[in-house]
Amino acid sequence: MSGLNRQQMADAIAHRFQDGWIVNLGVGIPTMCSNTPISADIIYHSENGVIGYGPLAAPGAEDMHLVNAGGQHVTLKPEAAVVHHADSFAIIRSGRIDVTVMGAYEVAANGDFANWKVAGAKGGGIGGAMDLAACAKRVFIILEHTQRNGAPRLLAHCALPITARGVVKLVATNYGLFEPAGAGFNLIEIAPGITVEQIRAATGAPVHVPDTLKTISA
Repeated sequence: MSGLNRQQMADAIAHRFQDGWIVNLGVGIPTMCSNTPISADIIYHSENGVIGYGPLAAPGAEDMHLVNAGGQHVTLKPEAAVVHHADSFAIIRSGRIDVTVMGAYEVAANGDFANWKVAGAKGGGIGGAMDLAACAKRVFIILEHTQRNGAPRLLAHCALPITARGVVKLVATNYGLFEPAGAGFNLIEIAPGITVEQIRAATGAPVHVPDTLKTISA
């Protein structure tokens, strides 16, 4: 099974953004949301202080001083700003972020998520994830549905150290879009070529399926 590729996972989340939102994009797949063409007027926010950026820069057109939180070269939209790191975190901590999109190792059915430390690792750095999880109005997560060994990443309870509890509102995986629902996950949309039976077999919590299930446009 494969389902959606990484850009398509980011697209599925980006199409949920609403006009006027300030959107923080975390490291990894979430940074690809800025490549998604959407009609809504979005202000993309990066922890390092780039406010109002656009798609990733094309090869050969990079500005070496202009990067997102993942260190990727980005472009600026009209009226963008580059601010001090402290000012960027002031925007976060003052509750002005409408949604933060982050990667994770695990997401639980009750909305917990873990994204800063893997099993057996010494140390670990939680970075700005705790500020974003605590202060953003919404938390969306993008991650592969399973680990490389096939073990599920969507679980009844997280096994790894928790980043934040009960905050995740929407999850995109290569198998579909999911909503944490307490005792399980609601399947909102399914990826092309994936079946409900396959999703249930690859998920560590119950999966609730609506009577009418929409397929994600990939």
